[in-house]
Amino acid sequence: MSNNITWHKHDVTRDDRERLNGHRGCVIWFTGLSASGKSTVANLVEQRLYERGVRSYLLDGDNVRHGLNAGPDVLEPVYGKEFSERFGLGFSAEDRVENIRRIGAVAKLFCEGGIVALTAFISPYRHDRDAVRAALGDGDFLEIFVDTPIEICEQRDPKGLYKKVRAGEIKGFTGIDDPYEAPLRPELRLDGGKKDAASLADEVVLHLETVGIIPAPARA
Repeated sequence: MSNNITWHKHDVTRDDRERLNGHRGCVIWFTGLSASGKSTVANLVEQRLYERGVRSYLLDGDNVRHGLNAGPDVLEPVYGKEFSERFGLGFSAEDRVENIRRIGAVAKLFCEGGIVALTAFISPYRHDRDAVRAALGDGDFLEIFVDTPIEICEQRDPKGLYKKVRAGEIKGFTGIDDPYEAPLRPELRLDGGKKDAASLADEVVLHLETVGIIPAPARA
């Protein structure tokens, strides 16, 4: 079947879209432990980009699990048990790989449309993040490591997940009984243990200006 699939070139190119937008497309990939501050910082970055007229879209881990990467419990009422068990994504190692693969493919489409795609996922496995990077062009993938010590993440625990882990209610939790492989050479490392989210968001926006993703604001 795959031999019958042909890639169709668009008349409107990525360069066309980027000229229209006034900035480059890219994928900003936030990674870090649960409660490290990924989603908070990513939301603040998107707000800053919006205020400057930058076209962007944020793909958040929990939100995507409600649709594109929904689990069997979400799919079964609509599609039935057999379908949901086959295509629904849980949190096994294999399902986490597929979760990130799908997100990477969607983020690439946004990038090629000249849009700044922000993603906020734990994405614990280095190989999976590197695979997304490899699928994109040079300079299109910006890995942002929200480096927050697990002790601080556990103190925050906004969803109560760490508490459930310590009570034995959750198994295979990243950073405790499942590995988190920190980036070796991220484009940007954010000190989530010492700086507030607003300051970290400012660092990301400045980096986007520095590498030429978005134009720097005009100085008076």
